[in-house]
Amino acid sequence: MIDPRHYRMRVDTNKCTGCRHCEMACSMVHNQDKVNYHRARIRVIALEDRFLPLIAGPYVSETEECASKKLVQIGDKVYDQCILCRASCPNKSIFKEPDSGIPLKCDFCAFREEGPACVQVCTSGALEIIKIEEEVEEI
Repeated sequence: MIDPRHYRMRVDTNKCTGCRHCEMACSMVHNQDKVNYHRARIRVIALEDRFLPLIAGPYVSETEECASKKLVQIGDKVYDQCILCRASCPNKSIFKEPDSGIPLKCDFCAFREEGPACVQVCTSGALEIIKIEEEVEEI
């Protein structure tokens, strides 16, 4: 099993084709083998010149708003950072369970021996699990 404390998801937006197979696989794992994209912990956002897979990140809080309302430049296009944000927050419902409103967070399919379903079905190589090397502090 892949422990999210020691691994991270690497996303290569240059390789993502926008097929949404990752969304489908994730939703099936978390919804008893039924496809429901609203229960997926990954969303593929279509930008003007590329696709951006977003993995559900930490939940901010029910009352706090994000303090970083910045613009982000990707290539020659400028986007609102909120669109690209992974967090569940009061301002958007992209990563909230549709029936209960409970925030969703990627768990790397921790209960599956074979690891994250999204990585397994990503034929373009846009998603990859990488091990975090432990940092050694110099004294």
